[in-house]
Amino acid sequence: MNPTVGIAVILTVLQAAHCQMVKDLSACLLGQSLRVDCRYENKTSNPLTYEFSITKDNRKHVIHSTMSVSENIYRSRANVTMHKNLVCLYLQSFTTSDEGVYMCELKAASDYTSNQKKNITVIKDKLEKCAGFSLLIQNTSWLLLLLLSLPLLQAVDFVSL
Repeated sequence: MNPTVGIAVILTVLQAAHCQMVKDLSACLLGQSLRVDCRYENKTSNPLTYEFSITKDNRKHVIHSTMSVSENIYRSRANVTMHKNLVCLYLQSFTTSDEGVYMCELKAASDYTSNQKKNITVIKDKLEKCAGFSLLIQNTSWLLLLLLSLPLLQAVDFVSL
């Protein structure tokens, strides 16, 4: 084997070995909905696939996924948003029957290592309300626009005086 080809193969395997890693999994209540935030570190530009599931009564139930088929009881209530290093699950009309161990599972395309997983136990009475700051993470474009327009608003007030 050509040494250059051997080094290229080793570097490719090493890059794929740590393409993404689930760093943190948290849950909070957003009105009547459950929000589960799955934060990860991604060291590749390869597409990311995900799966959110819940284990209750010793059985895994897929809530929302790009890796497998979601269960019917969750399809109309669940949606997912993806932002840089954050995948968010929203489960509408969250009740005590939705309590259990939630899992976020991530996999980058062409990643030859096992999927990255993290679990969190969700009990409705112990959930905190989602913080205002974390809501801003979801869509910062309107916040940026507001901050950029503040000098204009101040100038308008000064002129009208």
